[in-house]
Amino acid sequence: MNTASVAARGPERPEPPFFTRHVFVCVNERPAEHPKGCCKAKDSERLRNYMKARAKALGLDTVRVNAALCLDRCALGPTMVIYPEGVWYTYRNEADLDEILTTHVIGGRLVERLLLRNEQTVPAD
Repeated sequence: MNTASVAARGPERPEPPFFTRHVFVCVNERPAEHPKGCCKAKDSERLRNYMKARAKALGLDTVRVNAALCLDRCALGPTMVIYPEGVWYTYRNEADLDEILTTHVIGGRLVERLLLRNEQTVPAD
């Protein structure tokens, strides 16, 4: 087997992953005058706690909702990234988080209206 192809996909797993998905929710805090802003000022910590509790209530035992410090996209925030897919979202409220959980995490489909594109530098709304 080609060494480069092994490096690109990573090593073989001896067993299934402990968590099937990791949701990293930015709760970073910057000074109020910072030009990028910060996700915490946009209520991300409370909303992350809601998402974590909601995932548990839905029985999503193999999904981990983690608090993350700066994900470097705070101007578009609040932001999150879901792995292993590497899909980025913005959100504003509990309804957005419910939609991400039901549509993306459970249903396996993207929530197009909340997606953050790689080239995106300003909020969509």
